[in-house]
Amino acid sequence: MSEDQNPSGGGQGQTRAQHIRSAESGNRNPNQNPDGGVTTTGHVWDDDLADFTNQPPKWWMLGLAASALFVVVYWLYYPSVPISSTGGFFKGIGGWTAIGEMEADKGEVDAVRGKFEAKLKGMTPAAILADSELTEYVTRSGKVLFGDNCAACHGQNGIGTHDKLGLFAPILNDDDWLYGGKIDDIHTSIEGGRQGMMMAHKDMLSATELDTLANAVAQGQPASTPLFAEKGCTACHGEDGKGNQAMGSANLTDKIWRFDGSVEGIKYTIAYGVNSGHPKTRGAVMPNFKEAGKLSDAEIKKLAVYVYKFGGGQADVPVEAATTASDAKMAK
Repeated sequence: MSEDQNPSGGGQGQTRAQHIRSAESGNRNPNQNPDGGVTTTGHVWDDDLADFTNQPPKWWMLGLAASALFVVVYWLYYPSVPISSTGGFFKGIGGWTAIGEMEADKGEVDAVRGKFEAKLKGMTPAAILADSELTEYVTRSGKVLFGDNCAACHGQNGIGTHDKLGLFAPILNDDDWLYGGKIDDIHTSIEGGRQGMMMAHKDMLSATELDTLANAVAQGQPASTPLFAEKGCTACHGEDGKGNQAMGSANLTDKIWRFDGSVEGIKYTIAYGVNSGHPKTRGAVMPNFKEAGKLSDAEIKKLAVYVYKFGGGQADVPVEAATTASDAKMAK
């Protein structure tokens, strides 16, 4: 006997469809379960499937009632439907607002940060580095500042960014610095900005001379050709070609390049310069964040410490000296 056959009653051996057809002919209630149990809705599909008319379990009905009650309470407690065309709405009996919740959360955060913020205001960047707890706080909070103000050019974590002309903004997590990597140097760079300049030599060098200079620089031996001194390159880059951090002139011997380090790229830089005013010059400008008013003094110090802690910062005074200097300043 198949599963869809009715084993009971007068319709024994019939399929459900046969039973329903028999019932419809007047022999039995068509909505009666052919097994003699609960009645069905009378809707049949797929030949022999029908819905019972059982009531849902009591726990399900209680859950439905509780859900309905929750909706009503929620609707009354929180802001809900608009009540006018001018922007008015039912504000809810609880008085809750998203802005209020945000301000309360912000107040909790500010309370935790307050002791650190008050402490670092009167400290130098070097003194902050000497305080391990404060350094940890500044490093964590500086991450947001760096993402908002610096990452667009220098990339996340200071890895630098590139464009078609080479490195668009310097790498900050290595130990090569145009203007110095001591904590005060980094602070000065952020606070006051940087805009070095290299003049265009296109009209001062023949094609052969340009090629000779570019090849010497590419090999990390700029002073190996007399042209390096004859064309005035030593005035900025030094007699040994190792640069001058006070001027922001590059070290040409370490094979670390601010722009394209290929021979052709170096020839381009020599020919058109950097910030030289020539239409084809390379641009390299670090904005003055203090003058722009985008960052407070405390935020600039945070960023200086954050960049220094990337790992490429250069040591300056010993920790003990920095701590002593800070304590002496705060005692005045």
